[in-house]
Amino acid sequence: MSLIGAIRADTQRAARLRRSAVGYLFILPIVGFFLAFVLYPFIRSFYISLTRWAGYGTPEFIGLRNFDALLHDSIFWTALKTTLTFTAISTILQTLLPMLLAILLNAGWRGGTLFRTLLFIPQVVSLVVSGLLWQLLLDGNFGIVNRVLADVGLHALTRHWLADTHTVLASILAVSLWQSLGFYMLIFFAGLQGIDRTLYEAARVDGANRFQEMLRITVPMLRPVTAVVVTLNLIGGVKVFELIYVMTGGGPDHSSEVLGTYLYGLAFGSTAGSIPAVGYATAVSVVVFILGMATVVAQFWMTRRSRNVY
Repeated sequence: MSLIGAIRADTQRAARLRRSAVGYLFILPIVGFFLAFVLYPFIRSFYISLTRWAGYGTPEFIGLRNFDALLHDSIFWTALKTTLTFTAISTILQTLLPMLLAILLNAGWRGGTLFRTLLFIPQVVSLVVSGLLWQLLLDGNFGIVNRVLADVGLHALTRHWLADTHTVLASILAVSLWQSLGFYMLIFFAGLQGIDRTLYEAARVDGANRFQEMLRITVPMLRPVTAVVVTLNLIGGVKVFELIYVMTGGGPDHSSEVLGTYLYGLAFGSTAGSIPAVGYATAVSVVVFILGMATVVAQFWMTRRSRNVY
C-alpha cells in the first residue's frame, strides 16, 4: 500500500507540475511584453538621466549632474510650479463640480439624460482637437469668445486669453474642465446608483433636509468613488501635455510651461538652442515619475480611508 501511495503521490505531483507549466506558458507572452516594453525602457530611462546625450552617438555618463542642473534651472522650477498649480486646481474643480452635477441630475431633473449626453460629448473629442478648437475660439483678434463679449456690451472683458500671462493658465483650466466634466460626472452618477435608498428614507423620518442628506449620506457614501476621481485627476494633472502643447506650447514667456512640455522641448531641441538634450530631458521625466508615484501612494491612502465608510 505504501508503494502504491508513493506512486499515486508522484503522479499527482507530476500532474500539478504540468498544470503549472501550462499556466506559466500562457503568461509568458505578457511577461515578455512587460520586460521588453516596460521594465527595460524604465531602467534605460534612469540610466539616460545620468548621461549627457543628444539622442545620437554614445551617451556620456555624468552621474547626477543633470539633477544638479535642475536645481538651478529657473524654467524647470517654473514648469514644476505650474504643473503643481494646474494639478491642484484641476483636481478640485474636476471633483467638486462633477459631484454636484451628478447629485443634481440624480435628483430627477427633467431632461437629465439629454443633459448628461451633452456634457459627455466633449470627452469623445481628442485632447488635440479640443485644444485646436479652443485655440481658435480664444484667439484675441478673431476668436468667438471676444466677439460674443463685445456683442453683449462686455468689451472691457475681452482679452488675448492665450497670449496674456495672467489669463493663459485659467483659460487652459477652463478648457480642461469643459473636456472632462461629463466623464467624471458619469462616474459619480454611477456611484450614486449604488447608495441604499433606505438611508435617505431613514434620514427623512429623522427630519433631515436635502442639504443634510447630501452632507451626511451622499458625500460620505461617495468616498470610494471620490478617491478614484481624485486619483485620476492627480495623475492627469502630473502628466498633462497635449492640451497645453497644442494651445500655447508652454507660452507666453513660459507662463503655461509644465514638465511635459518642457521635457518635450528639451528632448527635441526646441528649448536647448535646437540641440536635443535627451539626457537632461530624461532627468525631468524622472521627476514626473516621482510625482506620479506620489499620486499612487495617495491613491492607496485614500482607498484605505474610504474603506472606513463600511
